Amino acid sequence: MYGAPALPPDFVSLPYVRADAPKGGSITLGNTGGFDSLNPFVRKGTSPWQLPFFTHEALMGRSWDEPFTLYGLLAESVEMPEDRSWVEFTLHPDAAFSDGSAVTVADVIFSYELLAEEGHPRYLGLAGQIASVEETGPRRVKISFSTDNRELALLAGMRPILSKAQWENRDFADAPLEEVPLGSGPYVVSSFEAGRQVVLSRNPDYWGANIPFRRGTHNFDEIRIDFYGDASVLFEAFKAGEISAVREFNAEKWARQYNFPAVERGDVIKSEIPHQKPSGMTGFVMNSRRAPFDDWRVREAMIQAFNFEFINDTLTGGAQPRITSYFSNSVLAMDPGPVAGQVADLLTPFRADLPPDTLEGYALPVSDGSARNRRGIRRAMALLEEAGWTAPDGVMQNTDGTPLAFTLLIAQNSSEDRAVADLYKSALERLGIEMTIESTDSAQFVARANAFDFEMTTFRRALSLSPGNEQRFYWGSEAAEQQGSRNLMGVASPVVDALIDTILSARGEDEFRSAVRALDRVLTAGRYVIPFWQYTTGQIAHISEMKYPDRLPLYGDGPNFMPEVWWYAKD
Repeated sequence: MYGAPALPPDFVSLPYVRADAPKGGSITLGNTGGFDSLNPFVRKGTSPWQLPFFTHEALMGRSWDEPFTLYGLLAESVEMPEDRSWVEFTLHPDAAFSDGSAVTVADVIFSYELLAEEGHPRYLGLAGQIASVEETGPRRVKISFSTDNRELALLAGMRPILSKAQWENRDFADAPLEEVPLGSGPYVVSSFEAGRQVVLSRNPDYWGANIPFRRGTHNFDEIRIDFYGDASVLFEAFKAGEISAVREFNAEKWARQYNFPAVERGDVIKSEIPHQKPSGMTGFVMNSRRAPFDDWRVREAMIQAFNFEFINDTLTGGAQPRITSYFSNSVLAMDPGPVAGQVADLLTPFRADLPPDTLEGYALPVSDGSARNRRGIRRAMALLEEAGWTAPDGVMQNTDGTPLAFTLLIAQNSSEDRAVADLYKSALERLGIEMTIESTDSAQFVARANAFDFEMTTFRRALSLSPGNEQRFYWGSEAAEQQGSRNLMGVASPVVDALIDTILSARGEDEFRSAVRALDRVLTAGRYVIPFWQYTTGQIAHISEMKYPDRLPLYGDGPNFMPEVWWYAKD
């Protein structure tokens, strides 16, 4: 995105990979919930989240050791002008789908058109900024852009490539479960049991096994993904040896409950993998499209009433720090206190449209850690009164006598979210607010979140060191009304839109960082989410046969636990 890639054109393998890692072995991973689709590229249905990483490829691949650098994958080479108004890819001559058919320029053009017309809404942002996709040679495809957006040249290299022969004149968006999209990745879906298990087998004829970007990766012969009703059942299955690895998010549980016999024998290893990626945002999100959460004072009252210090101590032993902003724990995080420098230059012209305390500096409340949280409750009460809510008979109500009551939507398989919700519900009752906790199965939860059919719900948004075009899908005004988008809170702000534009058009790293820090300020001061705790280290428990390289990348264990650089060895 900025400057030159860290690796030379003739690099042998990625720096955090063991290039001669042995191939073999079988592992089992666990997911909660279920699945009713094996097509991860459409809006309909729920598919195993790991599938696109294992079974499909794009023209370029991302290095987890650099904030935003791509290297050749299906594309052998890439060319673009200084202004990045177009990008041209030359396909690798050996690129092939798992059935042995060649990946062609026709497949690339078809994939871009198919995803734009029938794919998941996350593909629409790029599609709307492409002027043309054309074949310029036997293995060459040129993509021209209609907007000035320097990230588009990279995004164009990250779209999954599908088979034209499989999907031409077929129903892609509503394909049956048995119709598995054909990919060019290292693994294929070799079998599945609807809703319960998917088996991925390493393709022995995988075309890219020896290209530099893939050397030493995807080493397991088989990866099984088993599905469990909730996290506690999954953990018991891991203890019983039915799952090979789990990623633990609770520090107290990591310290106290990972002492079962397999750990004491050394059959299970507890690995801690540090990273430098942003905290992202995890918490309860409020739907600002609906009353009462269309009023920032009510949203701030909800944050004040959330006794983080007490909840954190109760559920994690106080071992995990709180998320303080969307990009906290990274160089992109907003600075505390009053705005200054380039960030001030970007925000000051929008002074009249900024959420309260954006320029002065907004910070989350800190309680004394006691269960009652008197200061937070008093502050919440004052904010609610300012917004027109009172509790004359112990029931918070507006001037029309309508009670302040809402529903918190959570997924059935999340015991941790339920535990937090129960503690929060008790705090709100002291304010005279009734919060109903509604627990639904994973399919219904996804459907309702996609339709923005909730008042408050759980929220998890991973963010990277290279935020770009996806920010429009996360918090852009257009996405606020686009069902299926990630803008669950309903942010519709000209300030946010302008800052995203600045991020995308930045010509240097300083301008880019200032724009992200400004965006971080505006989103945080918008009070859309009640933040939980962050994870500064990846805590992964795994069978001793699973090994990983000593050299760790900038992103630690990747965007999620993706064992693409791990291998199996009994010694």
